[in-house]
Amino acid sequence: MRNLSERLTGLAYQLGWKLICRIPESWAKWAFATVAGIAWRRQGPKVQVLEANLRRVLAFSSTSPDVDGKELRTLSRAALRSYARYWLEVFRLPAIPVERIVSGMHIDPAGEQALFANLKAGRGVVIALPHMGNFEQAGAWVVARGAGSFTTVAERLRPESVYEAFVRFRESLGMEVLPLTGGRSPFGTLAQRLRAGGLVCLVSDRDLKDTGIEVEMFGEKARIASTAALAVHTGAALMPVATWFEGEDWGAHIYEEIPVPESGTRAEKIASMSQDLARVFEASIAEHPADWHMLQRVFTADLSPRGNP
Repeated sequence: MRNLSERLTGLAYQLGWKLICRIPESWAKWAFATVAGIAWRRQGPKVQVLEANLRRVLAFSSTSPDVDGKELRTLSRAALRSYARYWLEVFRLPAIPVERIVSGMHIDPAGEQALFANLKAGRGVVIALPHMGNFEQAGAWVVARGAGSFTTVAERLRPESVYEAFVRFRESLGMEVLPLTGGRSPFGTLAQRLRAGGLVCLVSDRDLKDTGIEVEMFGEKARIASTAALAVHTGAALMPVATWFEGEDWGAHIYEEIPVPESGTRAEKIASMSQDLARVFEASIAEHPADWHMLQRVFTADLSPRGNP
């Protein structure tokens, strides 16, 4: 049954990239919104995890520790619709004109200037993002704006055909994609790219390999990726970025660089920078909670003793 399920999953993704960009956009939007509504009403395990995460956001942003159940359900419904839009755009992104990707992105000029100033000066940059909005579109935008290719890491999904499809998709947008598992650790290659003045973009608000850093986020302990280690190891600029949806367009904010502390051990520096990164994620998620697509466990209280979901 597992092999059959994986084959069907792989077929669904292949059909998505082949068909979704060929049918009228209005039909595709209706279909994805309908699927999101069904998932929300069924309230399966992934939706329950999403709501557990969003409950923390609402409690943190409220003066009352008690979260209104209706407010939470309304937010989770909006988050699933946002997540459905992400997938719709993933399948349609290869067909979206570059001009539309650039003109539709609303981004702070100061952050954009700081990012490209570092790259122009030959200094590597690590962009760290949460699972918000459409970070694939943001990747296509940064390539179109002149960054050239950048390097990222992809989780090895099952079945293998799905992982390979995602690699082809991201490479078509101008990304260099390294596997998270199933080969050599990507850390060394990422460090090489950064020392050469390259750009590395990593979604960092979840610990995928049980090697992350524990931080405080939304008043609780959570585990995020140890992305800060790259900046400490190479001297690259660590720049947090948040992405979200703005009507039919996209929004993004490139935050100021998180500097490496002048004192402390390597581990202490990484821990400090990771906490600063978590604070930026916390603020951006609280500002756009419906665009945080976190359907996996990230808070320590929800994880098993080994730190895995």
